[in-house]
Amino acid sequence: MRITLISLDNWGLNKHIAQNLEQQGHTVHHIDFNAFKFKYPSVFHKAYNFILKAFFKTNLKHQHYGKEIINQLKKNREIQDVILTIKGDFITPKSVLEFKQYTKKSIGFFNDNTYRCPKIKRVLHCFDEVYSFEKEDCTKFNLKFAPNWIYNSDNTENKTHFDYDVFNISSIDKRLPILKRIAANLASQKINFKFIVYDKKQQDNDENITYIRKHMPLTEVNDYISRSKVLLDINRIGQIGLTFRVFESLGLGKKLITTNADIKNYDFYNPNNILIIDEKNPIIPVSFFENEYEKIPESIYNKYTLEGWTENVIFKNSTL
Repeated sequence: MRITLISLDNWGLNKHIAQNLEQQGHTVHHIDFNAFKFKYPSVFHKAYNFILKAFFKTNLKHQHYGKEIINQLKKNREIQDVILTIKGDFITPKSVLEFKQYTKKSIGFFNDNTYRCPKIKRVLHCFDEVYSFEKEDCTKFNLKFAPNWIYNSDNTENKTHFDYDVFNISSIDKRLPILKRIAANLASQKINFKFIVYDKKQQDNDENITYIRKHMPLTEVNDYISRSKVLLDINRIGQIGLTFRVFESLGLGKKLITTNADIKNYDFYNPNNILIIDEKNPIIPVSFFENEYEKIPESIYNKYTLEGWTENVIFKNSTL
């Protein structure tokens, strides 16, 4: 099949989809519009864009993304069997609709929700099929459900020693107070941990947290993950869709601490491997670190691999 992946790949996670599809034997084009840099021609355009965003719900940057993506689609010279768009809310509805001219089937996937990113609602009608990792959005807008995926299952190490008992990396947002409470609980029990927060302004100081001003490359994040025994996941307010931290833990066979209680409704949930904590009063018993990770059944694990994800999102309902 001829497949084009369009995504805002700011963390380098989506490229794994393209690589996996190529390994399956498909002809794949990955248009990463995170690489399309936009610069205001003048101060006037910056002010004009402020008005557009405030009153007309549009954005010069999003218009720019759409134009550049369509230019790339024209270069394919062949109608695609599938165009899969991730983060389509960063593109104008007009451009997303135009994608259909270049494909037999246009699919959208969102791993944000409409509570946090209401612009998603503007483009839902622009696709032939839409998938979301958020169960509530699937019910509300009649979307198909697809969680995130395991991208880092190539783990050949059999470590018995780790630099950190718990690791988390996240961006500065309303989850910071929760992270601080968890850090305080771990520190009080002398449990070794590494918490990193991306904050461009770095206005906060906490001896339990490392602040960084630039995005950390995925390779470096994965290095920290490899050196850690347990991963910590804190879901955003209003979100129950599972973050990539969950699937990193699955892929590498690592235990997980999470504030997302909905995880118990997934078939891979095992209380030995996954500790659900109360974000208001996080209590992490030392005993959770004492038992080894219990491998989940292969049939369940395979559903969350990239092969399982692409089968569900791209190929399951395909008549091509």
